[in-house]
Amino acid sequence: MSGIYARRTFPSPRKAARTAIVTASAALLSLSALVGAPAAQAAPPTPVTAATARTYLGELTEAAEGSTTGYSRDAFPHWITQSGTCDTRETVLKRDGTNVVTDAGCAATSGTWKSAYDDATWTAASDVDIDHVVPLAEAWQSGANNWTTAQRQAFANDLTRPQLIAVTDNVNQSKGDRDPAEWMPPLASYDCMYARMWVHVKHYYDLTVDPAEKSALQSILNGC
Repeated sequence: MSGIYARRTFPSPRKAARTAIVTASAALLSLSALVGAPAAQAAPPTPVTAATARTYLGELTEAAEGSTTGYSRDAFPHWITQSGTCDTRETVLKRDGTNVVTDAGCAATSGTWKSAYDDATWTAASDVDIDHVVPLAEAWQSGANNWTTAQRQAFANDLTRPQLIAVTDNVNQSKGDRDPAEWMPPLASYDCMYARMWVHVKHYYDLTVDPAEKSALQSILNGC
């Protein structure tokens, strides 16, 4: 007596394990999408090392801080168009944020920003400022008063050096135009990075340092 039976197949243990892993991974990805990935710390271009910063600091001209006579933020045109409809501020917001969504005009409509200066996290672009690491007035008093407007514009919109970073707005406002002898980020663990950024920018633009500023930077960099 003969008959035709449907043959049942069963996955091998190895295949079953792979299927379980893929299913679990997909579930984790879905959960991550719902919860949202942690915001990455704002990250401008990496500055020179502490050792190089110490060398650069020794090469900077030491001079008394200059006058603010004639200074105006308008002397440093910003924010300029960088690409398409995006200006410098919008470009840094996208670079330093996580999951940043922009509208047709390149304005950030959503996203998450983690400020390196105070470790605070924000979900509204209006709570974030773009800090000039070396402030415009500080640059003016350190030699930029002798630059052309084009040179000052390049400085104020520099995306290549570690001169621009997205940070908490009121922290940036508390800094004002002060140098490292007068102000440092509230998050002490960022001191070394901030000093490296500051010296990198000043050295590239051949700006001067005053005695108190140099002493503060030396102390920080020696501890890096």
